[in-house]
This record gives sequence, structure tokens and C-alpha cells, in this order.
Amino acid sequence: MAAIVHVTYVEVVGDHRLHLGFEDGVEGEVDFSGRDWRGVFQPLRDPSYFGRVHLDPELGTIVWPNGADIAPETLHDRVAQRIKSSG
Repeated sequence: MAAIVHVTYVEVVGDHRLHLGFEDGVEGEVDFSGRDWRGVFQPLRDPSYFGRVHLDPELGTIVWPNGADIAPETLHDRVAQRIKSSG
């Protein structure tokens, strides 16, 4: 099992796009524009609400005002895959 790598930086770079940095030095963009937001994530369909994302240093990941968060491992994998496919 891979070690958890916490998110250390988040910046909104588009309606449903984020630039993320991780404690291991990996960084890059994640595009969530094609995601089907349901349940607790449904408010994230609205780009202005999505843009209210912030870093929760205690959890080591990104969160929204309603408490929705995405596991840092999932985010790290998405960024690493983008780097791998573009390199």
C-alpha cells in the first residue's frame, strides 16, 4: 500500500480545474469538468461553489464549505497519471 502524500497547495485555475501541490514535490493540474457530481458533491457542479475549495492542513487534502473532500491519494494519482501521460 502506498504512503499517503498530503496536499500542500491548491489553486483554482478554471471552472472545474485545480492546480495541486503535494508534500513529495509532485504538482500539476486536475480537470474535474467531466465529473458527475452527486450526493455531498452535488453543489460542486456550480463553478463558483467549486471555486470555494481550500486546503485543510489537518486532513492533508482539499475541502469545500459543505465538508466534501477528496482523498489525497486519489488526487495524487490523478496528477501523477497526467504527468506520466504527458512525459
